Amino acid sequence: MKNPVLLCLLFACLGFQSCKENQNVKVKDKIKVQAEKPISIQCYRALYEQDTIELKLNTLKNGEITGDMDMKFFKMPKKTGKIAGEFRGDTLFASYTFIEGDNKKITFKNPMAFLKRGDELILGNGKIQTTMGASYFVKGSPIDFERVKFKLATVQCSDK
Repeated sequence: MKNPVLLCLLFACLGFQSCKENQNVKVKDKIKVQAEKPISIQCYRALYEQDTIELKLNTLKNGEITGDMDMKFFKMPKKTGKIAGEFRGDTLFASYTFIEGDNKKITFKNPMAFLKRGDELILGNGKIQTTMGASYFVKGSPIDFERVKFKLATVQCSDK
């Protein structure tokens, strides 16, 4: 009777250990991507009335996009964060992870879509759904790039 119980316990431990090793590989890959040098850096800025978006995009060798984005909206706390995503055709689909104002304890994450037209990026509007705490664009619902507030123009990158 004890042998089957010990055998099951041994298999369960091995299963948990293999999951842990897989998780370590993912963490190492993520650290490697963060440390990778970009092949190009491009900066953008958009103004709409009293609102400003500043974006710095790093293109990595594998095609992934990383960067920093600040959003300053009139009478609202400044949003500061990181952007990560990839181009699909002429559209950049990215995730924006940010904090609002000085509150570093609460982190927000939103999906974003930018259409590249010439030297400008157009921030699209789309329906967003939240599932289990994660936000996504609604599948099958179009993203509007025509009736938009923010068209980001290329600017000289500053050394911040």
